[in-house]
Amino acid sequence: QVQLVETGGGLVQAGGSLRLTCTASGRTINGYAMGWFRQAPEKEREFVAAVTWHGETTYYADSVKGRFTISRDDANNAVYLQMNSLRPEDTAVYTCAIGESTTKYDYWGQGTQVTVSS
Repeated sequence: QVQLVETGGGLVQAGGSLRLTCTASGRTINGYAMGWFRQAPEKEREFVAAVTWHGETTYYADSVKGRFTISRDDANNAVYLQMNSLRPEDTAVYTCAIGESTTKYDYWGQGTQVTVSS
């Protein structure tokens, strides 16, 4: 069974940075796409960023382009989300996912809370 565990969330002031880590167990991430999603209170879950299985192509939501960077480390079975210039509207539970493509995921983590104060 695949397990994804997110860490690195917390409380940060606007303009600050956080780095989220998603560590997988039960399956190697090698050969699989990885993605980050977020859900704010009373809102639908939304796509944040994704990286293809080979790591050569990344995708971002317009709202985070230029501020967030997704990367993967297959040797450590992990994917990262570097978040810079954080804004209060980035406040949400951030969840990672693994799947056969950047648009089809089959396992999800429990999420980590990110709170950005103004």
